[in-house]
Amino acid sequence: VQLQASGGGLVQAGDSLRLSCTASGDTLRSYNAAWFRQTPDKEREFVGAITRTGGSDYYADSLAGRFSISRDNALNTVFLQMNGLRPEDTALYYCAADRDQISSHATDFGSWGQGTQVTVSS
Repeated sequence: VQLQASGGGLVQAGDSLRLSCTASGDTLRSYNAAWFRQTPDKEREFVGAITRTGGSDYYADSLAGRFSISRDNALNTVFLQMNGLRPEDTALYYCAADRDQISSHATDFGSWGQGTQVTVSS
């Protein structure tokens, strides 16, 4: 499956943003999906994950309550809704998918999108 992330941009602190991750080459309903983020000085960080059907979702403790993941399998798309954005949320956001694995570990996901930049100004 090929993944294309989009929706990033420059926003102000407190704003909301929704990222999209659209799949091609296969049906996304067969995959668990996740979002990670990375800055130049840090390792890739888990944001959240969602099961194939969307029945369960998981988040990094520090982000639960502000970020939420959803999916529309009919559109072959997974979304990341980010509310109350802070400057420390500035990062390159990646979507990932895997048929079998779902976890907070980037190495468990076999397919990755190219990333979309989110920049939050103070």
